[in-house]
Amino acid sequence: MHDSNRLQRLQQTPLWDFARLFYARPKVEEACLALQDAAGIDVCELLFHCWLYRHGLQAEPAALAEERNTRLRWQREVTAILRQLRRDLKPQAVECESIAALRNTIQQAELQAEHENLQRWEAWALQATKINQRLTKIVISSQEVARWLQDTLLYSAFDACTVSEQRLPESTTRAFEVLARQLDRFE
Repeated sequence: MHDSNRLQRLQQTPLWDFARLFYARPKVEEACLALQDAAGIDVCELLFHCWLYRHGLQAEPAALAEERNTRLRWQREVTAILRQLRRDLKPQAVECESIAALRNTIQQAELQAEHENLQRWEAWALQATKINQRLTKIVISSQEVARWLQDTLLYSAFDACTVSEQRLPESTTRAFEVLARQLDRFE
């Protein structure tokens, strides 16, 4: 599927702008961090799929797999290292002003790394063409959004047949439901 109108709307709403606004919605930050910490979800990828959904699109699983590996490598080698440094310095920052300043600098670097990752996700989506078929229209009801996000982020195309058999912790399911409700209300 190559839908130039949907791609044009994606270009008019940069992923970074969407991510900042959506992340600021009630309970979204908490849900994203819960999914990151409890389920190992890459929040940048999560926000990317939410952005696509808001424009009636989804990433093709086969096309997504390669980019996902590249983006996860970035998260692992850059963002996660900065995040861990920031977290490790938190107790010391309470007692030492210079450590607090260092921690703040690391936090800004972490945010910049996430910004870069989101820009790369956006570029990947905007390079969709009739030939590379990266994106397709998504047709799901608002009641199915939480399940779709869960399946998209937690299961590959190869194990999709076993998705319904697996049970997630209730807190993980609730976090996906919070995100789905906020997506429906997002303007």
